[in-house]
Amino acid sequence: MAPDDSTDDLIDGLVRSAFQVMGVLTRVGAEHDLSLTQLRVLGILRDRRPRMSDLAAFLGLDKSTLSGLIARAERRGLLTRGTSPEDKRAVVVLITDEGRDLTQRLYEEVREALAPATGRLDPEQREQLAELLEPLLSPPPAATPRPERPAPGTP
Repeated sequence: MAPDDSTDDLIDGLVRSAFQVMGVLTRVGAEHDLSLTQLRVLGILRDRRPRMSDLAAFLGLDKSTLSGLIARAERRGLLTRGTSPEDKRAVVVLITDEGRDLTQRLYEEVREALAPATGRLDPEQREQLAELLEPLLSPPPAATPRPERPAPGTP
């Protein structure tokens, strides 16, 4: 399928908005001595208790890299590690009350920083944009393998 102008415009808009949001996240994180990756971890842990291995995979990090990142957050009192109730051998990452409080403050700062942009939309447009973005942000369905095609000239 060849891209059309609307696809190009969509990609351009998504990239430009990603740059704008990442700039805000980077600045807000730096003000709290947090990297963009650390912000992502806090955001993920707001409503989840992932295994270390799942969190590493989701973030695209080696387990050793994630372990160091979690250790630094533990020293700051933001996160802790525990055992999975389903599998006592698995380590899960948990947000502490202090981490939850910081995450809420960060969210408010990001919301305020993005308000000039989001404020250009009326409430109905904001709701519509959120609905339109959801399929792009949701995990993709599990890929099903394509049926193999015979090589040209073979029966």
